[in-house]
Amino acid sequence: MAFEGNTSGFVQPAIPRLNGYYNHWSMLMENFLRSKEYWGLIEEGIPEAREGTDLTEAQSKAISDLKLKDLKAKNFLFQAIDRIVFETLLKKDTAKNIWDSLKKKYQGTTRVKRAQLQALHKEFEMLHMKVGESIDEYFARTLTIANQMKMHGKKLEDVTVIEKILHYMTSKFDYVVCSIEESNDIDIMSVDELQSSLLVHE
Repeated sequence: MAFEGNTSGFVQPAIPRLNGYYNHWSMLMENFLRSKEYWGLIEEGIPEAREGTDLTEAQSKAISDLKLKDLKAKNFLFQAIDRIVFETLLKKDTAKNIWDSLKKKYQGTTRVKRAQLQALHKEFEMLHMKVGESIDEYFARTLTIANQMKMHGKKLEDVTVIEKILHYMTSKFDYVVCSIEESNDIDIMSVDELQSSLLVHE
């Protein structure tokens, strides 16, 4: 994520821009909003008092504070989108409504998502290390597909990714793969640990 400076010398993370890759943007934006402690407003919205209920001064202040936080969260979301998208959201009055609308607009229908997942699954199945490819490049390709599958709702455990990586490495790594499988319990090994171990041998 890029960073922006300001006059006080404090470095502030730049607001992620929605540039056509909704799933990637939504992960970055969720993390950004969590870091600002605004994510609760996206998930829960602003609570509304029941009609005829008298609020205490503390309750009124709490709701007023939430509305101010919601305005700030809306401001971040508006800065993340371009003018054309912005104009479709003008009637959305809360950060939650804006987020839900963007999700509905860009995440696609269930049928489209299922087709995308099937294509990714096929790509994952056919994936193998190319001759001359580095460990980092092979991991990057594998994890890109694995992360896309997760974003489309596929539950993919680390052990599945690890087995995929180990079983489809080029033959020059055969002895390393055997060594790793014999000396480590891959059921509890993380992908990062595997990558580190392979980089040492590379």
